[in-house]
This record gives sequence, structure tokens and C-alpha cells, in this order.
Amino acid sequence: MSGSKLLDDSNNRNAGDHPLGMTVHSIPSPEQAFERDARRTGSGRWKMLVVMLVCAAPVIASYFMYYVVRPEGRRNFGELIEPQRPLPDQASLSLSGTTSNLQALKGQWLIVSVSGGACDEACTRHLYLQRQLRESVGKEKDRIDWVWLVQDDAPVPDKLLPALKEATVLRVAAKALADWLKPSAGQQLADHLYLVDPMGNWMMRFPAHLDVDHAPQAKKDIERLLRASASWDQAGRGTVRPANQ
Repeated sequence: MSGSKLLDDSNNRNAGDHPLGMTVHSIPSPEQAFERDARRTGSGRWKMLVVMLVCAAPVIASYFMYYVVRPEGRRNFGELIEPQRPLPDQASLSLSGTTSNLQALKGQWLIVSVSGGACDEACTRHLYLQRQLRESVGKEKDRIDWVWLVQDDAPVPDKLLPALKEATVLRVAAKALADWLKPSAGQQLADHLYLVDPMGNWMMRFPAHLDVDHAPQAKKDIERLLRASASWDQAGRGTVRPANQ
């Protein structure tokens, strides 16, 4: 075979041969990976916050209208509690012996009184006013529960039981109640009626020794709150009413 022939064969082989190509991708540094993960985490948190704000918007708007956008000259009869104090994670006992938790009361507006089980004259007056305040709001009454929290082991008088059929009566440790609810200066815990919103926050305290003459002023506060929360609060929402008898 001639030299020219060998050269031609060599050129032909070289023209058909191709080297194996390999692409090497760079690996991000630990700092770059950390920054990328941080951006993703931050983005996820912002999205979650936006969703929470959208869900809470009706509640925030209703309280803004009540607390901030007030007609000139309007004053609350009850004292607003700021910051609001949530229902404690506290065991309770119904008159029938059923155990539950105070947080089970969430889902309704609550008109709350506190006293010993013997229920003196002031206690009896409060129970009467609680029932009357609830009945006085008419068709909106199903959005309200009246609650008597008994802070000792004294038996409840039998004569009261028929009047308590629509009430929620629970025995709760006195210390737990004192840690949650607070009277105004110079008053006792049992001297007030307290208002709790459907989210379980104690948010208003009515003046001590409320009587029939001043009850209409308390009613006005309750009616304004019911109107302000009408867009997000529904009757009986989430409420677990413990048996009393």
C-alpha cells in the first residue's frame, strides 16, 4: 500500500472520530445554598402571613369600627380591656359533674359572672341581669351565652336551679379565675359582669354593682358589638355547652 493511500485512510478515520464530551456543572457553595433556602423560607412565610391576614380581615375590620371609628361624643358604658385576655386552658366542672375546659366556651359572646355557690343577693341580681341582657337583644340572643363561674365548692341552692336551665354554670378554681379576670380598683371579682368575645377573649368589664337602672347602657354596648361582629360571628358557632344538671 502506497504512502498516499495510508495517509488518506488515516484522514478518513480522523474525520469520523469524535471525542467523548463531558459537561461539568458547578456545585453551589454552602453560602449560596443557604441564601437560596433562606429566600424560599422567607417567601413561604410572607405567603402564609398574607393568607392569615385575609382570613382575619373581617374580624380586624369589625373591631376597628368599634374601637377606633366611633361617632363623636360616644362613650362606652363598659370598660374595654386592653390587651384582651384569652380564656385560660383551665379545667371546669358542671353542676352535674361533667368535666370540661373553659376554652370549650369559645364560639359565642359570653356574659360572665363570678361568685361562690351559695349565691348571695348580689349574685342573684347578676344572674337575673345576665338573663335579661341576653333576652333583650331579641333574635340575636342565640349568639350570646350567659355564664356563671362558681369559684368554690359550696352547693348551689335548689331554688336557683329552675332559673339556670339556659345558663352555663361551671365550677372553676378561684386562683385560675383571679389570674384571668380582674376587678376594677377597690372592687372584688364578684362585683362585676364581664364580656367575652367569640374568639375567647375577655374584652370588656361592666361597672361594679350593675343594677336594673343601668342595665340598658350595658345592653347598648352589647348591641354595638353584635352589629360590629355580624359579618364573621354566627349563632352557636363552635360552642360546646356543658350540662348543668
